[in-house]
Amino acid sequence: MATIGDVAKAAGVSRSTVSYALSGKRAISGETRERIEEAIRELGFTPNAGARALATSQTKVIGLLVQFFRDEFSPAMLQYVLPISDAAREAGYDILMVTEDDGPRALKRITDSDMVDGVVLLNVAEHDARVPLLRGARQPGALVGMPHDTEGLDVFDLDFGEAARMLVDHLHELGHREIVLISPNEHVITRGGAYVWRFRNAALERGARYGLRMHSYYGESQQPAITEAWNRILDERPTATAVIVHNDAMIAALPPVLNARGVEVPRDLSVVGIFSEDFGRLFSLPYTAIETSPDKLGRAAVQALVQRMRDGEGAAAPVVRFIAPELTDRGSTR
Repeated sequence: MATIGDVAKAAGVSRSTVSYALSGKRAISGETRERIEEAIRELGFTPNAGARALATSQTKVIGLLVQFFRDEFSPAMLQYVLPISDAAREAGYDILMVTEDDGPRALKRITDSDMVDGVVLLNVAEHDARVPLLRGARQPGALVGMPHDTEGLDVFDLDFGEAARMLVDHLHELGHREIVLISPNEHVITRGGAYVWRFRNAALERGARYGLRMHSYYGESQQPAITEAWNRILDERPTATAVIVHNDAMIAALPPVLNARGVEVPRDLSVVGIFSEDFGRLFSLPYTAIETSPDKLGRAAVQALVQRMRDGEGAAAPVVRFIAPELTDRGSTR
């Protein structure tokens, strides 16, 4: 295993110069830094994390706090983890993913003990108990998901209201006048999932503006309740000509349900949803949909956090940024 001495010898510099290059405590010329970095790559040298933390007061680790709930569809949440991990690695950081149920306690533990240089929160509730703790932590934070109070934090989210309006507009322009709207499980709203009512309210308001008949339902997240819910809803609304699905588990299960009922899309029923391209590919979903952009959101959060960690007290003011929704037409409406 290569040592710092080996790197120094290969680069033609002293051990202290290599140490300064790694810690950033002293200015190193560009040429010297390039020689050191080339030697590190050739030798496969990895700085000792503990020594580096002592020398720089940095761990080069980002804490990722993820909450998995039984009434939500885990594959959808996992879509955000990979781009966050990729973006962190590209910036020179590792990820410490924490999934314990007591999110506030976990956040306090990793920030109070200086285990991380910064924190990303996923699955953020409207009144998330983790947010005040993060705002008071020594480390900066970034959120994927919008809480009620965004003060002092970088927040990134999809514009769910605009996404809903785009889907209703799309169906209205095609002549649909009776539409079924499927939302996530009602427990998600009870727990504070603001994205649910942001989408639902906007869709219902847009439908009312056009004079559409909108039938709103809360969906399920586990089988066999999902299939039972679909059959009940479709039986109750036989004259509806379109469905808007804002529920990952429900839309993933829709193709076999419609096939069993002999319903052809879009001949008999137009279907639109809101999910990522990767999610649609995973479950072979042929439906027109709004892209949820987990890659854009995860990367934006990490990039903002890394910049804030590097700038320290000179960092710019926090931002709240919505990702603009994009509609991909896959031919499931007419």
